[in-house]
Amino acid sequence: MPPNFALLPPEVNSALMFAGAGPAPLLTAAGAWDALAEELSLSAASFSAVTTGLAAGAWQGPAAAAMAAAAAPYAAWLDATAAQAAGVAGGARAVAGVFEAAQAAVVHPAAVAANRFRVVSLVLSNVFGQNCPAIAAFEGAYEQMWAQDVGVMVGYHAGASAAVAQLTSWQQSLYSALGIAGPQNIGVGNIGSHNVGNGNRGDANVGNGNMGNSNVGSGNTGSSNLGSGNTGSSNLGSGNRGDSNVGGGNAGTGNVGGGNTGSQNLGFGNDGKGNIGGGNKGDGNIGFGNVGPTDTPAHNNIGSGNTGSFNRGSGNTGDSNWGFGNTGNGNIGFGNTGNGNIGIGLTGNNQFGIGSLNTGSGNIGFGNSGSGNIGFFNSGTNNVGFFNSGFANTGFEISGTNNTGFQTTGGTVTGFWNTGLEATGFGNTSSETTGAFNSGRYATGFFNSANENTGLFNSGRGNTGYFNSGEGNTGVFNAGARNTGFGNAGNINTGGFNGGNLNTAIGQAGDGPGPSSGFGNLGTGSSGFFNQGDDASGLGNAGDNTSGSRNLGSDGSGFSNFGFGGSGFQNSSDRGSGFFNGLNNGVGFQNSGFFNIGIRNSGLGNISEFPGTDSGHSGFFHR
Repeated sequence: MPPNFALLPPEVNSALMFAGAGPAPLLTAAGAWDALAEELSLSAASFSAVTTGLAAGAWQGPAAAAMAAAAAPYAAWLDATAAQAAGVAGGARAVAGVFEAAQAAVVHPAAVAANRFRVVSLVLSNVFGQNCPAIAAFEGAYEQMWAQDVGVMVGYHAGASAAVAQLTSWQQSLYSALGIAGPQNIGVGNIGSHNVGNGNRGDANVGNGNMGNSNVGSGNTGSSNLGSGNTGSSNLGSGNRGDSNVGGGNAGTGNVGGGNTGSQNLGFGNDGKGNIGGGNKGDGNIGFGNVGPTDTPAHNNIGSGNTGSFNRGSGNTGDSNWGFGNTGNGNIGFGNTGNGNIGIGLTGNNQFGIGSLNTGSGNIGFGNSGSGNIGFFNSGTNNVGFFNSGFANTGFEISGTNNTGFQTTGGTVTGFWNTGLEATGFGNTSSETTGAFNSGRYATGFFNSANENTGLFNSGRGNTGYFNSGEGNTGVFNAGARNTGFGNAGNINTGGFNGGNLNTAIGQAGDGPGPSSGFGNLGTGSSGFFNQGDDASGLGNAGDNTSGSRNLGSDGSGFSNFGFGGSGFQNSSDRGSGFFNGLNNGVGFQNSGFFNIGIRNSGLGNISEFPGTDSGHSGFFHR
């Protein structure tokens, strides 16, 4: 996987770009490949001229014709090899060009060093705080350097990867030039070559039901994945949607952990780029549960439960605060309300000293700057707990609204490290989700990176099962769509290890007659048994575009659901997830969790009314 450039300061990124030999070795290699391509091309032309001259001259008859027929593939092989060598030369020059552009765009190491030296000098002489504005200005410039280098390095990696991706397989192209089919597969139902396993579409896969090349695992769509159920390339883990992720259920690029949405996050349930921790929404945050105002992205917080950006500490509402429970901007200390205060419990602007225990109204506890809080260092409103900057939360380090748990930025959430809405569980970046580390919406389970899944490690949409990268499957390890079974890279199969489509069998590379597979299906484009809907998989589903068993609703997954567009077990609410939601009165919308009735609840046993002011509860047994 690529380095997480967002974690590296400009001192490192800039120095790396100016260290080493530069583009010279690549340009030298490109010249050598060009020379080889020219030699091969001349050899091909000479070989063709000799054989053509012999066949057109004194040598006539069947033997001459056989010689010409046998020689033609080898001339083609020389031409193909020359073209391959020229392609490698072009790729090397392209990578060198990308490097030169990146080196010119990064901040020069001398400029970074000068900035850091100036900040140190200002800090050492900042006896009475007179240098604070200058320090802030240089720190702002340093953050811009950091962002500039990260952007350049990400672009450099993307450009170099794109250049390398243009190179084709030497082995396959040279086999084709000679008219040789290439090595065979080990297994059944494979379409491609070098596969070890069953039902693969592509080359050099080890496993079952992969669609792509060089995967080790099963049910992947893409190439070079190590794991199962991934959509994308070069993932290490399962259920990821994107490239170069390490872990499970990530949607994006270069994430390490679970349930992250975005790129280069390290941790769980982060939504954004370059976050370290869990439940952060935004970019470059280190900690847990940080978010911007009104559920917007936050930037570069170090701490937890902050609403805003550039805070150092926890439970702050605003920007650039150092400490805990501050409301405003640029405060240093605890429980301050206002801007630029240094101290504890101060109200106003640019104050210095120690004020009251709380600066808000109706607070019980210590260090609160909000209103109606019970606890410590809360800057929000009507919170119970500590280090909360949100509204009506119960727990700690929460920056969202109406949540129960800790280190969460979502709304009406029960659990921790969630950035979605109406979620029950932990590490979810999506909404209306029940489980853990899901980046897909309306999901029930764990490590799902696409929407409306019931199960584990699914990167395709609307599956019931495990490790599926295709859509609408009931089963495991399917990279195709709307299959009922296991290890299918084709579509609409009932069975296992089918690389083809519309088969009711095991290990078929060809296609069946259609329009459905299986038994007793009334709709079209369906697999499985006794489905009435179209484009369904599984058993006894009445709805369209549904996977699982005995679902009356459409566009969902799971078992015995009445609602539309959700997942889980025996839910009658629409667009929800979980278990037994909305059963008593048959209504509900966007619920997650267990036994909830009404609209936008998470947790267990909550009842809300709509329309009404009490719609949406988190936690347990609210009425």
